[in-house]
Amino acid sequence: MSAELDRLRGEIDLVNDAILELLSKRARLAREIGTLKVGQAYRPEREAQVLRRIKERNPGPLSDETVALLFREIMSACLALERPITVAFLGPQGTFSESAAMKHFGHAAVTTPQATIDEVYRAVESGAADFGVVPVENSTEGAVGRSLDLMPQTPAKVCGEVLIRIHHHLMSVRPETGLATIGRIYSHSQSLAQCHEWLNANVPEAERIAVASNAEAARRAAEEPGTAAVAGDRAAEHYKLSVLASNIEDEPNNTTRFLILGDYEPKPSGNDRTSLVLSARNRAGAVYEMLTPFASRGVSMTKFESRPSRVALWEYLFFVDIEGHRDDANVAAALEEVGRIAGYLKVLGSYPMAVL
Repeated sequence: MSAELDRLRGEIDLVNDAILELLSKRARLAREIGTLKVGQAYRPEREAQVLRRIKERNPGPLSDETVALLFREIMSACLALERPITVAFLGPQGTFSESAAMKHFGHAAVTTPQATIDEVYRAVESGAADFGVVPVENSTEGAVGRSLDLMPQTPAKVCGEVLIRIHHHLMSVRPETGLATIGRIYSHSQSLAQCHEWLNANVPEAERIAVASNAEAARRAAEEPGTAAVAGDRAAEHYKLSVLASNIEDEPNNTTRFLILGDYEPKPSGNDRTSLVLSARNRAGAVYEMLTPFASRGVSMTKFESRPSRVALWEYLFFVDIEGHRDDANVAAALEEVGRIAGYLKVLGSYPMAVL
């Protein structure tokens, strides 16, 4: 048994040496490519293609998701050899927005927490950050209004998306006291809504207080006796809280979609999405007429969300996602036709669909 164990460990050492040599070779090649580039070093379309290829060629036993995440970190580290990417996110540290930034850009990126969604936009627009990560919709609670309201105004482009599976935990600084002693629970309003039934059943007497973010909720729970927070793993780790109950969200497939903002327009990757905002002319059947070119050109629409325009009473903007890249022939033709029909059209960006 001991001899066989030593043999296997010796083989692992040889494999580790080979992996290290190949990682160094990849890093050198990435640095050479960096010397040939002009402008933006980060290419989301190229990274999406690489990650898709890795998942398709994965022989196992590691899962496709695990292998893709490993290569995400390798690409992140290699890219940082040129210059670490700076990414603004809705802070403080420990939010799901930070998790989204790490998932999309890897741990070699420099993340900078912002107090509000507005400040994430401003960081990108001013050049203080290369990219920004903003939540736009949750599978159970719907659209994040502020993120959408700022889209028509910003010069930044949407250049990527990332999906985060949301797991909420009830956490406290003193786990031994139990649920019965909790008098107050902090969390973001959406998180409280997403855990409404569980909270009713398990801590019905506790006062629920909405705060700016789940990380802020965790910070308060760490400082105030008799309180708890509803937040995620990163918040528990950052504020050194103990989890009293795990995965308390009412909807088991609760997922939040985040968009990546930046001064970059990705080229087609082969599996893309285009986001745009529209307004219809003030006449009967205008919305139907405005959307017809997508159907006639075979362009699939995956999202249709209306928001008040905030310019005139009872006027609305429509946020639309379609499959395909704006440079695809059918998409380009549909957008040109829609532009002639709509009262207003802004293409927010074409970008690779989320791989991770």
